[in-house]
Amino acid sequence: MSARRARWLAIGASLAIGAAIWETAGQLSNASFMAPLLGSEILGPLIGNAGHPGTLPRLYAFIEQGEFLGSLASSLLLFATGFTIAIAVAIPFGLVLARLVLLRVALEDYILVLYVTPMVAMIPFILAIVGFDFWPKVLVVTLFAFFPTLYNTLEGARSVKPELIEVAKSFRTSERALWRDVLIPYTLPYALTGVRQATGRALVGMIAAEFFLSTSGLGEEIMVSSRNFDMAGVLATIIVITLLGVGLMRLVQACEARLAVWRGLDR
Repeated sequence: MSARRARWLAIGASLAIGAAIWETAGQLSNASFMAPLLGSEILGPLIGNAGHPGTLPRLYAFIEQGEFLGSLASSLLLFATGFTIAIAVAIPFGLVLARLVLLRVALEDYILVLYVTPMVAMIPFILAIVGFDFWPKVLVVTLFAFFPTLYNTLEGARSVKPELIEVAKSFRTSERALWRDVLIPYTLPYALTGVRQATGRALVGMIAAEFFLSTSGLGEEIMVSSRNFDMAGVLATIIVITLLGVGLMRLVQACEARLAVWRGLDR
């Protein structure tokens, strides 16, 4: 058996076991606290249990509703706006800090403090200062994604070997060419690692903003389902968020693997 086939078999077996555990736990639990994966809509005729709505049937029902797709589109717009702003600012700023030593020394401690600060704690402050419309929520997502990207970009740019810069300068390389041929190619894989980390944090920021500022999007779907003790609806929405996060992280990982050849510069 090839290694690739064995890997896919292992993944399939793991997912099947996880689904079986989920289904069993849901069927044995109170429907107000836990929902099975398939539920009575699919397994009811087989097991004689009609009191447990399933997560996947509820997800299918949600998809048929135009309101849920509208909530998904609203959340995606919020995520894309905040995430794009964070990446567009953090990567160039990290490169600039790496080249301007005095500026980096002045700001490095602040960056580290904000990097480790739970951004959820900043939401009430943002609410008090700028309100709770769309752009304050974008600010929350941006803050969640900004500092992981900035920190990794800065560390990558700082790790450029001095020998590379010295060789470039010995050939009378201009500052612009130094950025184009040495600094940016060397730093790019590190920056993409930061982008990968920022993807998950931006999704958390998206849901947190929709919870605490003005309820909208997928965050509103979770809150409404929770108030109605509809655990199938809560878990169905969480599945959508999870699949979105996994898909985005896989996309960034593919870009990172393609550009990892630049790491050969440090060998």
